[in-house]
Amino acid sequence: MTDTNLASLSGSGVREMFRAAARWLELNKEQVNAINVFPVPDGDTGTNMHLTMRSTMEEADRCQESEAGAVLGAMAHGALMGARGNSGVILSQIVRGLARAVEGVAELDPKALAAGFQQGSDTAYKAVTQPTEGTILTVIRDVASAAGENSNGDVTALMAAVVDAARDSVARTPDLLPVLAEAGVVDAGGQGLFVLLEGMLRHLRGETIEGEAAAAEGSPEKEFLSVVEQHHQAEESPYGYCTEVLIEGQALPVDDLRERVLAMGDSVLVVGDESLVRIHVHTDDPGALLGLGTNAGSLVQVKVDNIRHQAERFVELHQERDEAAARVSVPESQISFVAVASGEGLADLFRDFGCSQVVSGGPTMNPSTRDILTAIESCPTDEVLILPNDKNIIMAANQAAEATQKHAVVVPSRSVPQGIMALLAVNPEEGIDENARAMEDALTDVLTIEITTAVRSTEIGGVAVEEGQTIAVVDDELKVASDSPEDALDAALDGLTGGSTSLITLYYGADTTDEEAQAMADHLRERYAGHEVEVAAGGQPHYLYIVSLE
Repeated sequence: MTDTNLASLSGSGVREMFRAAARWLELNKEQVNAINVFPVPDGDTGTNMHLTMRSTMEEADRCQESEAGAVLGAMAHGALMGARGNSGVILSQIVRGLARAVEGVAELDPKALAAGFQQGSDTAYKAVTQPTEGTILTVIRDVASAAGENSNGDVTALMAAVVDAARDSVARTPDLLPVLAEAGVVDAGGQGLFVLLEGMLRHLRGETIEGEAAAAEGSPEKEFLSVVEQHHQAEESPYGYCTEVLIEGQALPVDDLRERVLAMGDSVLVVGDESLVRIHVHTDDPGALLGLGTNAGSLVQVKVDNIRHQAERFVELHQERDEAAARVSVPESQISFVAVASGEGLADLFRDFGCSQVVSGGPTMNPSTRDILTAIESCPTDEVLILPNDKNIIMAANQAAEATQKHAVVVPSRSVPQGIMALLAVNPEEGIDENARAMEDALTDVLTIEITTAVRSTEIGGVAVEEGQTIAVVDDELKVASDSPEDALDAALDGLTGGSTSLITLYYGADTTDEEAQAMADHLRERYAGHEVEVAAGGQPHYLYIVSLE
């Protein structure tokens, strides 16, 4: 039984308290994931915060120091590098502020802990360009206030007050952010922070955390790597793509997954348990494996490599786009480009447009700060422009840009079409700062429509949605709910097409067949006769179509 009247925490005490918090979040992450304003299949706040905490604890375990300040310093580095999504980045800033406040402190007493929460709140607010109340930021501010008011007792009493404050603050988030009230949910990031703090308190009180055994590691086992290497040393596979995924979830059907993957290709390897499964296969349809993974759980890692150099390209650009891509290819001595994209077709497209590195990621599988930093460091130049292509990846990209010694600038693209439009604005005769400004200006020259399937019933912005309906999201705003992708896209385009637009581009996803995409394109050519319509295989999961309107 843990001492429930702790005067202070040593480095090992801090480590174990955070370990319990990380485990408690892991057990509750799906409940956090389920809290999503939009009914789109990218509710991954719990997963992002869990993976951020996993990286945090990996660094904590590497730290051999006994002082609380040193352990928290190691945690701050792990959180920074492992941060995923906006919620994970903000969480990393909270840990960073906490660590700064107690630097050099041997024992974490209530006064030091309260100071740490306050600096964690201040640091998190400073990290966000336009802070929004009714989010995790509000919750950590209320937590800091409660900690300051209860710093004269013991650590456990302080944490009890902090948990109460976090619970109440989360409950108030719909009062502060109308979109939460309309959707009938609380803020997911704030709820995730509450779960973490509750896990800390449970540990301090000596309460059992169900299934507290160490979580499976995110990196593959040595045996897995060894067998994969043997597969690659064998005779050449008749299939085109070496595909690997790491799936997290609850009650994952490992045997069923193995049987279904065996039908996809050869060199099949499926290892793991009910909470974490790693899959390797050589296949001609990587999208099928991505779809299988997202149906079973959450995709944590994705890697797709083209086995045959002569394999037919996923995306065939029109002659004009080929010329545009040539224009944006700059000499290696000047600027490199990093883009984030989900789906092999989209990755190929960004490479066609001059990107040196493409980081796998997007909705439901946001890359970490470390992933983006690794891509920056792999670029052949000291000047790098970064295109996150998702609103939930911009903050991690900014952290990566700050962490590198290179001159790295983030162009805050919020979608794939915006990223492509930004690349079209590149002038190889200009420097990085001039190009960054031109690329950012170009982001408003394109509209993005995302067609997907609603994962729950709700009403947002006056649009009533039933689970299973097709919905259209226009530049991050839910606009249409319909019974078919064709009707949803028509309804979205009808209010947007006009004299100033002339090109519609369909990037179709892993769950859309070539025939369906071509039929959709033919329909659009007939309905919008004044527009050119292009089609490209994006291979993105979840989204049937990502549509660019220029």
